[in-house]
Amino acid sequence: MVDSFDPGPAFARTAGGTWGEEDRYDFGVVRYDLIVAVGTFDTVNGLPAALAALRRALQPDAPLIGALAGGDTLPALRAAMIEADRASGPVAARTHPRIEAPTLASLLHGAGLCMAVVDIDRVRLRYPTLDALIRDLRAMGASNALADRAPGRGRRWADRASAAFRAQAIDGATEERVDILHFIAWAPS
Repeated sequence: MVDSFDPGPAFARTAGGTWGEEDRYDFGVVRYDLIVAVGTFDTVNGLPAALAALRRALQPDAPLIGALAGGDTLPALRAAMIEADRASGPVAARTHPRIEAPTLASLLHGAGLCMAVVDIDRVRLRYPTLDALIRDLRAMGASNALADRAPGRGRRWADRASAAFRAQAIDGATEERVDILHFIAWAPS
C-alpha cells in the first residue's frame, strides 16, 4: 500500500493524497516500511516535530529518505532582495530559512533515527534576468511560502532588486545556485 501526503493542497489533490502539515499530522505508529519525503521539508515550520512524527510511523529498520533545498540556495536572489530592501527601508524576511547539511543530520538523530547520511548536490543555473528566475520559481511552486510575508515595496523596489541581480551577471547572465540536500536515516531495530 502507498499513501501520498503533501503540504500543498493542489499537489495533494492531484496525487489523490492527503493534505496537511508534516509537523502537525499524526502518521500513525509503526505503520510504514519506507517513507520518502521529497521537496517538502524545506518549508515545514517545525522540522524536529515532523521528523519525530515520521520516525514514530516507521517500522523497525525502515528508512526515511528524501531531498530538500537547503544550504546556500538562491544566493544571488537573496542578495538582490536584501540590497533592494536596504535602499528602501529595513531588510525583511522574504525567503524561508535554509537548513545546512550538518544541522539536518543532527535533527534526524535527534528525532530518534540512526545512521543518518546527508549529501549535497549543488546545481548551478544561469538567468538573464531576475524575472526569468522568478518565473521558474513560481512555475514550480517555490516562491515565497512564508506565512507572515513581508509587505510588497512596489515597482521601485522591484527595479532595484532586478538591477542588483543584473549587477551579479557575467557574460549576460547571473549564476544562481540550488543546494539539494539528499538524506537517508533508519528507524532503530
